[in-house]
This record gives sequence, structure tokens and C-alpha cells, in this order.
Amino acid sequence: MDVEAVKTDMIIVGAGPVGLFAVFEAGLLGLKCHLIDNLDRPGGQCTELYPEKPIYDIPARPKVTGQELVDDLMIQCSPFDPVFHLNQQAEELVKLADGNWRMTTSVGEVIVAPIVVVAAGAGSFVPKKPKYPNLEIYEDKSIDYSVHKMDKYKGKSLAIVGGGDSALDWVLSLQPLAKKITLIHRREGFRAAPDTEAQFKQLVADDKVDFIIGNVKALNGGEGQLSSIGIETIEGDLIDVTCDYMLPFMGLKISLGPIAKWGLNLNRKYITVNTETFSTDTEGIYAIGDVCTYPSKIKLILTGFYEAAVMCHGAFKYAFPDRKMATGYTTTNTAIQERLGV
Repeated sequence: MDVEAVKTDMIIVGAGPVGLFAVFEAGLLGLKCHLIDNLDRPGGQCTELYPEKPIYDIPARPKVTGQELVDDLMIQCSPFDPVFHLNQQAEELVKLADGNWRMTTSVGEVIVAPIVVVAAGAGSFVPKKPKYPNLEIYEDKSIDYSVHKMDKYKGKSLAIVGGGDSALDWVLSLQPLAKKITLIHRREGFRAAPDTEAQFKQLVADDKVDFIIGNVKALNGGEGQLSSIGIETIEGDLIDVTCDYMLPFMGLKISLGPIAKWGLNLNRKYITVNTETFSTDTEGIYAIGDVCTYPSKIKLILTGFYEAAVMCHGAFKYAFPDRKMATGYTTTNTAIQERLGV
């Protein structure tokens, strides 16, 4: 039985900050949006990788955390009632005879629109999972691959595994909250910013954080709750480290997934666009944010916001050439203010 398609003006693939701001810009022009994201909530990298870390280069925001930025963007685009299709991938894309695009997601939902916008960042982020015995027993219970709520670890003993920026950053951020933190890394050297590494080493010197050079060999506990982990040190000794939670930061795998099969003009893992409208070489498909590339591209969130605004105006003219577009400033344009509900 065929699934009935939902019709909208714009399909946005990716619900990160740039995708959310595109909803706002499209809404000012009177366009409705559906967003598809493989994460379980909007926010993209900001929510998944650094929800409580500060960002310093958002205009008019001297300091804002990743989650605060996403929360504000959600409030900003809320007057336009975006529809989110979460926990699923944008999978099959087909051009219809009437010029619209039909998008089918990985769970079988079907959306039809004249405009498709790829705002997928660097692609889908999937943590690289360590090959520990019985790993699946503890996943999502006492083994976390990202930090969503720092308070969860208040007063707890933590084992953090890794030697990159994420591992050391979270040692620094969680140390004031946690009862105890042990960092486990396979070697003495790190792949982190020098200042971060210096701060970490100072915590170790002050006996506020433990550091073990070695590899995790065993997970101990019951019913999904860790009690300790077994470590083989660089000297070959076997030791147990007590912990309530383990956070492995072994890096991320990034993939465009089905997007790579849509026939777009790819430059490695990036989509080449025309900067006049941020259109791809396929009519009706646009790309904004980290996923798109062009000469002089600067990969910043604020750049993606600019790209979203330009794209929405270009896409409106392409998809609705006979419709009058509301232009001007939000401070003076009454049509725009009515759409905002102010």
C-alpha cells in the first residue's frame, strides 16, 4: 500500500542551526518547511557534540552554549510551525513529472515539495565504538558517547577514554561536578589544543584527576550498570578502576549517506553550489552550511546563516515565480510582522 505523501514548500535535510535558521528565513517569505534529521532532536552538532560548551562568534552573542543557541533558534522559527521528521534519514529523492521532488525517508515517510535544501553539516555523525567485550550491555545505560546533561554525572565516578579535544574538554568541564574522573588513553601524547592539554596536566598534578596510560580490557557490572573497568597499563599490569559511567571519545565517523547517491555535483564530501542562490547543479536542490563548498568558503555557523537567507530568496523566486515576495526589514514590513505574530 502506497504511503500518502505530505506536501510542503521546502524540505530541509538537517535540523542543525543552519537548517533551523533557514526555517525562519523561509517563514518570513511565507514558505512552510519540513525538516528531516537522523538525530532524535533538533540541533545537529551543537546538540550532539557540544551542548554545554560556549561559542564565541555568533553575532550579538558574546557567549552562548550550543544548546542555548539551538533553543533560541527553535523559539525564533516557532511562529512558522516547522514539522520535524526525527530519528530517520532522507533516503530516496525522485523528480516528479510536475517538477516537484518526492522525498522518502528511512522509515517510509513521504514528503513532496518544489524545493529541497541540504543543510546536513558534514553529514551524519556516528561515534566510533570501541571493541570492548559486552559493550552493548552497558550502552545507553552507563556508557555514553556524548554528554547531553552535565548534571547527570554530578557526584559520580567517571572513566573517560580518549586523547583528543573531546576527551580532554569533557574532563575539564565535568571535573568540578564529578566525584572522581579517570582519563584512560593508550599513550602519553594527546591530540588536543595545547591550552586544553596544559589545563588537564595541571589537574593531574594537583591530584584532581587521575590519568592512566593503557587500554580498557574488561567491563564489570550487572544489568547494564558499570561498577568498574579493567585496564591493562602500558607496563602490562592489570588494574580495576571504579566508575559509575564510562565516556569513550574515540572520534566520529562522518558520512553523507544517501545524499551521496542523489547525483549532485560533489567535491569530495561537499556539494558545489552557485553562490548567487546556493543552488546545486540540479534544479530545485540547494545546499547551505558546512555541507556546501565554493571559493572563499568559511566554515562557520554565521556563514551558514547568511547562506540560508540568500538561498531562501533564490529558492522562492525559482519555485514560485508568480508569487509576490515580501521583502524589506522586519522592523517595518507589516506582512512580515503578521507572519511573525508581532
